[in-house]
Amino acid sequence: MRPSWQEYFTEITRLVATRSTCTRRKVGAILVKNKRILATGYNGAPSGVAHCLDVGCLREEMGIPSGERHELCRGLHAEQNAILQAAQHGVRIEGSDIYCTNLPCVICTKMIINAGIRRVYYLEGYADPLSRDLLRSAAIDLVPLGDDQEG
Repeated sequence: MRPSWQEYFTEITRLVATRSTCTRRKVGAILVKNKRILATGYNGAPSGVAHCLDVGCLREEMGIPSGERHELCRGLHAEQNAILQAAQHGVRIEGSDIYCTNLPCVICTKMIINAGIRRVYYLEGYADPLSRDLLRSAAIDLVPLGDDQEG
């Protein structure tokens, strides 16, 4: 059976997450506009920097819980990498949708808002309630695709 567009983009987002080099969580994100993929991103260290898979996780070593102290991590989030990939290649993402394996954190949420992304599809929740509040305040549609029905 042929998948719907939403199912299609959701499965691609899951596949993108498999490229993650994070030892804690595999996250993927894709930017879509007019049924076309504009950019993809997964969580991991910046280009040319050692991956956590190879050298260990700073957050694990420091005992930092999920959803806290985002700055204490060598990796970028999937949403950040998708937005940066679009910028690096000169792709306009204003008015696009983003599909994410997880609800974006507050840092990614602020980037999503200022990038002009209009809708966030996500599969799983995330320990960052402020991100939901900011998305609602910015009138960005939040669409849960998995078991998280708080959207």
